Amino acid sequence: QVQLVESGGGLVQAGSSLRLSCAYSGRTSHYAMGWFRQAPGKERVFVAGISSGGGSTSYADSVKGRFTISRDNAKDTVYLQMNSLKPEDTAVYLCARNSRAYYGATDAAYYDYWGQGTQVTVSS
Repeated sequence: QVQLVESGGGLVQAGSSLRLSCAYSGRTSHYAMGWFRQAPGKERVFVAGISSGGGSTSYADSVKGRFTISRDNAKDTVYLQMNSLKPEDTAVYLCARNSRAYYGATDAAYYDYWGQGTQVTVSS
């Protein structure tokens, strides 16, 4: 059974950094993975994606240059390093398993397993 568990969220000031972790179990290490975020009253949007081996990544324009996705398959964990955080980054962040081959898939419908999410709040 596939399970994804996020951690690392919190309340920080603008300009700070956070590192989110997503621990996965089950048949996941051979799949691309992604991070999404969802703000109150808004739809879930793609943040970053990574290939199964970790060699290829993709980012939303809004986070490019500030966020870095990585993975350690030996530890069954995907990370999202978030630097220079802005108030508009405030959201619940969720990791998900990509059921398609392309790591840059931005449509949430292409992801078949999801974690419960971790809250990130950035104050101005």
